Amino acid sequence: MEPGFAHNITDKREAYENFIEQFALMVDGETEEVSVLANASAAIRQAFGFFWIGFYIVKNDILILGPFQGDVACNRIRKGKGVCGTAWEKAETIIVEDVDKFPGHIACSSASRSEIVVPLLCGNEVRAVLDIDSDEIATFNETDRYYLEQVVEIISRNIYR
Repeated sequence: MEPGFAHNITDKREAYENFIEQFALMVDGETEEVSVLANASAAIRQAFGFFWIGFYIVKNDILILGPFQGDVACNRIRKGKGVCGTAWEKAETIIVEDVDKFPGHIACSSASRSEIVVPLLCGNEVRAVLDIDSDEIATFNETDRYYLEQVVEIISRNIYR
């Protein structure tokens, strides 16, 4: 992927469509979880420049920090706690316009202002969550939800067959 290729595209949908096309080719056939999640984190950050991008993986009934790009993060998150734990519990994407207004938000970084969390599913079971933070209020919307759900579908198809 070209460094920052999506930064030159003003239309968010077009940026995501270009990203998904390249990302799908990059991970096609790769089944190693850590490799795919690490490259996904780096590719999303490189393409969109979000403040923090990473994965939390479900292990022994807790979310454990996985591959990420950004500042130091929380190591463990319980089911139903914070945005990540809530997305895991509900098995659905959660968009938070202002993290200070989300009940029980876990502040791993005081610079985080808005967040989107997308679960990675294997059947109906959540195996991990993609967590993306922005240092600006109201960064994420339904366009982000739509395309990031496609990104995690590509990931899940490769690593959680």
